[in-house]
Amino acid sequence: MNSNSKKEMIPPVVNPDTTFVGLDISKGRLDSFVPGGQPREDANTPEGHAALIQHLRTLHCPRVICEATGGYEKAVVAALLAAGTEVCVAQAGRVRYFALAEGLLAKNDRIDARLLARFGEKIQPRCELPADPHATRLREMLEYRRVLSDQIVAAENRLELASGYLREGLQLQIATFKSSIMQVETDIATHLSTHPDLDGKAKRLRELCGVGPVLAATLIAYLPELGRLDGKVISSLIGVAPHPKDSGQRRGRRSVAAGRGCVRHVLYMAAVSATRFNPILAAFYRRLRDEKGKPHKVAIVAVMRKMIVVLNRMIAEPQFSLAS
Repeated sequence: MNSNSKKEMIPPVVNPDTTFVGLDISKGRLDSFVPGGQPREDANTPEGHAALIQHLRTLHCPRVICEATGGYEKAVVAALLAAGTEVCVAQAGRVRYFALAEGLLAKNDRIDARLLARFGEKIQPRCELPADPHATRLREMLEYRRVLSDQIVAAENRLELASGYLREGLQLQIATFKSSIMQVETDIATHLSTHPDLDGKAKRLRELCGVGPVLAATLIAYLPELGRLDGKVISSLIGVAPHPKDSGQRRGRRSVAAGRGCVRHVLYMAAVSATRFNPILAAFYRRLRDEKGKPHKVAIVAVMRKMIVVLNRMIAEPQFSLAS
């Protein structure tokens, strides 16, 4: 495995008789398709989830393939995992490119369900792991904190040109949001302290200078693979591994792409802090900038990659100690 490899480890199909079920998810409906069978429709409600699960139990070794649809897939995926059904959540872009490779231009819910079944059979994407309920609760807190942060940024942007009554209202709104963020951060700390497994992992991560409470909680909530995969694969999962763009004699500029943006954004701010206060990472950053002439953003991404590789090893190897 190297940093240019796929960003997921593809598990082999344990049972050659696995039935790949394509599931197209929309706000109010679930369209499913089993090769050799008839299209099926269920409501995207708890009752519809139960009916779909009951139908899947009649199949031999079902594995459901669906797309990430901006959140509408969360409830049904959780229900399927709770019922013991294998689920793969694929990126919509990958599925679309697969359709184009097939020469398929038509698109509707039933066609997409058929397409997803073929995509799962040919590509065999990584299966989802059942979520730790404590980590799920932590993720919900972090999502609410991000919503509040976005609201503060929006209000502060408007504050620049506001005056009079509008300015007073925006200032009050910003103060309220900041107070809410403080409360959320207190709740996050309490949640971690009441669950020893999460708290131990958070304390271990914070041993690296530059890792604060927000990054530690974000890695626990959004990166359950940390410590389980190779560091280079973890880097690609987050989106800080450079990918080549070479062709013949041409050597294009390498760049990072895709990955889990919610983790990458927090890791970026931690890397900026580390270049100032972590002596080893600060020296690494200065060497890239001064000796090798790397642009600021390239050097920061390199620091991000080094941080996540070290953090991955810290979780994987409890006896691993940081250089002083």
